[in-house]
Parts: sequence; structure tokens; C-alpha cells
Amino acid sequence: MTVFTEHTLESAPAASRQAMSAVAGKQGYLPAAVGLLAESPEMLNGFLRLVAIFDQCTLDPVAREVLVMTVAVRNGCHLCFAMHSARLSALGAEPALREELRAAGPLSDPRLDAVRVFTLRAHETAGDVGQQALGEFLAHGFTRRNALEVMLGIGTYTLSTFANRLVGAPVDEHLRAYA
Repeated sequence: MTVFTEHTLESAPAASRQAMSAVAGKQGYLPAAVGLLAESPEMLNGFLRLVAIFDQCTLDPVAREVLVMTVAVRNGCHLCFAMHSARLSALGAEPALREELRAAGPLSDPRLDAVRVFTLRAHETAGDVGQQALGEFLAHGFTRRNALEVMLGIGTYTLSTFANRLVGAPVDEHLRAYA
């Protein structure tokens, strides 16, 4: 049981309502996590802004999802894993990729595995990955810009995973097939 309130549009702080309404319109329902995070308009609005920025970066969509799923598995966020498994599916990724990510082992696609490895290395070293790890990431066709975008993604989704765990965000019915 959580001590946080799962807000509705009516009960949420006024500064959270516009973001909640936008998410509900896009998703077709109001995710429980959004209702829980709405307790802090700064948290909800800040996270959604960061996601919008990260979604515009030059990493391709599947690579971004590999990063997010790597962070979700590392931080134990079952909701994030389910949500981004659904996103990978919508992107046409093979179901095997989700299972490889869930297992936290090497990925069969070397380029995507480079994203996973670099993400984990950045976490382990608080960003001080070293020249070898950076070189290995770049050798898979990524750029220095992409390396910085990985840091943006790690920050964005570490924030999300920590907040979702704090509030006890459940996996919504719409995502249970991906949990």
C-alpha cells in the first residue's frame, strides 16, 4: 500500500491537471503513475518535459527504448519495463529483444547491445565511462552527441524509475500483457 494519492483530474493540484489531461488524451486513459506523480506538479511536468526532449534526440527510437529498458531493469521498475516493452512492440521490435533486455544479458544485436553496455557503464561510473568504453560505443556507429544523449536518457529515466518506485506505481491493465 502506498501513502501517495492516485489523483484524478479533479483531485490533482491545479498545476498538474494540464499535463494529466494531455497524457490521458494521448494514451486514451490516465495511467496510475501519472495520477500518483501528480502530487508534485514539478515532478510530473519536469519528467514529461525531459521525455519530450529525449524523444527528439538523434538516437533512433529502438536504441532509446533499449536505454530506457536497461535503466528500468537495473533499477527494478516493473511499470517502466511493461510500458517500454509495449513501446518496443509498437516500434516493430522482435519480442526476443524484450526478453533479452529482461534477462539483463547481452543482446543479439551488437549495435543495440552497445547502447545497453554503455548505459550500464555510465551508471556504474557516474558518467566517467573512460576512453575505452566511449570508443567501443562510437565504434558501433554512434556519435559523441549520442553519448551525451545517453546521459540525458539515463537521467530522465532514472528520475522516472525512482519516482515510480517511491509512489508504488502499479502496472496498468493496458500494460499487463507486457509486464
